[in-house]
Amino acid sequence: MEARTQTDRIYQQLLDAIIQGQIAPLSRLRESDLARDLGISRGPLREALGRLESRRLVRKVPHVGAQVVGFDRAELIELYQIRENLEALACELAVTRMSDADLDELGAVLKRHERYLDDRDGQFYIQQDGDLDFHFKIIQASGNRWLISLLCDELYQRVRMFRYQSANQRRRPRQALEEHQRIYEALRQRDGELAALLMKRHIRSARAVLEQLTEEAPE
Repeated sequence: MEARTQTDRIYQQLLDAIIQGQIAPLSRLRESDLARDLGISRGPLREALGRLESRRLVRKVPHVGAQVVGFDRAELIELYQIRENLEALACELAVTRMSDADLDELGAVLKRHERYLDDRDGQFYIQQDGDLDFHFKIIQASGNRWLISLLCDELYQRVRMFRYQSANQRRRPRQALEEHQRIYEALRQRDGELAALLMKRHIRSARAVLEQLTEEAPE
C-alpha cells in the first residue's frame, strides 16, 4: 500500500509539472536524476512514468529514453477534430442522464470560472482539473464508458497541457466562457441536439485558434 501511495504521489507531482510547463516539452526524463531529486527508488518512479506514458504525456524514444511529449501541430488538430464529435455526443447523452442537482453543480462550476476570469481582468481562463473542468463533467455525465475512457483517460491530460501552456497566447477567454454558458443553458433546457451543436461549434472555434497559434509559433 505504501508503494502504491508513493507511486500516486510521484505520478501527480510529475503530472502537474508537465501540464504546467515546469518540466518543458521534449525534456528528457532521466530516471537516475529524477530518483535522486525526488528522493525515491526507481521502482515507484518507473510505474509513475508508465502511467504518464499511458496518458500520452511521456513517450519512449530510442537512444534517449523517457521524454516529455512536444506540441505537434498535426496531432493537436487531429485531437481537437476527435473532441468536436465525441464531446457533441457526450452532450446528447448527458442531457438525458443529468439530474437537476447535477446541472446545479455544473452551473456552480461555471460561476467559479466566471469569478476566476473576472479576477484576472478577462485575460485568462485556465480550467481546473477533473470535477472543476466543464468539459470533463459533461463527459462523465454521459455515462458511456467508452466515451469516458477515450476522452478522459486517453486525451484529457494532453488537452490540459496545451490549454495551460498556451494560456498567455489565447485570445478568447471571455468568448469561451460565454460558449460554455450557452451549452449549459441548452443542457438545462434538456435540449440535447442544441447542446451538441453548440459544443461542436465551441470546440471548432478553439481548434481555429489552435491552428492560428501553432502557425504563428516560431520554429
